[in-house]
Amino acid sequence: MVLNDPLANALSGINNCEHVSKTLTVVKPTNKVIKRVLDIMNTHNYVGTYTEIKDSKGDSLEINLIGGLNKCGVIKPHFSVKKDGYEKFEKRYLPAKNMGIIIVSTSQGIMTHLEAKQKNIGGKLLAYCY
Repeated sequence: MVLNDPLANALSGINNCEHVSKTLTVVKPTNKVIKRVLDIMNTHNYVGTYTEIKDSKGDSLEINLIGGLNKCGVIKPHFSVKKDGYEKFEKRYLPAKNMGIIIVSTSQGIMTHLEAKQKNIGGKLLAYCY
């Protein structure tokens, strides 16, 4: 099986398990971007903590779900956004003002759109979560 977008597969698996009220899910394969996105989702109380499982077939992440997630997904294509252009994408991907986050890859690392607005930097859109 060929996985074209590991981040999309991870967020889809989390979304599916959250909708059937599971408390634990396993994401495989894993990379630094997925871990950073999960760290951001954890700090905003959308998912719980995760533990990394190393085995001979590749690493996987065991994620604790806390029931705080309504929907998450990847933004395809990864639109470029300037420092003053976040509002257009907030209207497109988030259900209401001040509800949810958009995760952005910037020159200063992966962060939420709120942090990027505060630091006055642009970037590429990765995912949304509410």
